[in-house]
Amino acid sequence: MSSKLFFKSYITYTINDTQYEHYIAYRILWKALCIIFLLTFLSLCMAGCSEQPTPYRPPTIAVQTTKPVLATATPTTTTQLVETPMPISTPTCTNNLTYLEDLSLSDGTVVKPGERLDKRWLVENSGTCNWDENYRLKFMSGAELSAPLDQALYPARSGSKATLRILFAAPIEKGTYQSAWQAYDPLGQPFGDPVFIQVVVDSLKP
Repeated sequence: MSSKLFFKSYITYTINDTQYEHYIAYRILWKALCIIFLLTFLSLCMAGCSEQPTPYRPPTIAVQTTKPVLATATPTTTTQLVETPMPISTPTCTNNLTYLEDLSLSDGTVVKPGERLDKRWLVENSGTCNWDENYRLKFMSGAELSAPLDQALYPARSGSKATLRILFAAPIEKGTYQSAWQAYDPLGQPFGDPVFIQVVVDSLKP
């Protein structure tokens, strides 16, 4: 009786052990499958993340470069201006006056104080220009003797003689007085011989 029980108990323990081992094997296999599935999933995710998408690059526009055209230097000719001296204009005629003689009141004539003096000179137009109304006879030096300082020169043609006349007045004070006068052309240039008057003022003149 005891041997049967022992055998029966042994069989029972053996069956139980076998079922337990199957359960353990099933648990191990299930865990292994889960781990494999998890690793496969992780590897796929990592592979997807590691593949970086190719960045978008816009198409490159080809710019056609043209070489700059270098301007060819054109030789220039420099014209040097030569200053031509202006021709000196020569007058068509020349002015000259030659003194000939005193026609009145020779030098040293004694006159009374305040006396009216009518002085005349004989001169010659020895130039080639004719004297017209633009020619003048002007005071040059000495005593004015109450005469206008600018007077008309007697008109005379070239080569002719003329009489120059100026009205003076003797000074009140006694003494010797002289007055010089010069001819001028229309441009204001003096020419020719000057003419003079020289008088002695004396209150004792008869």
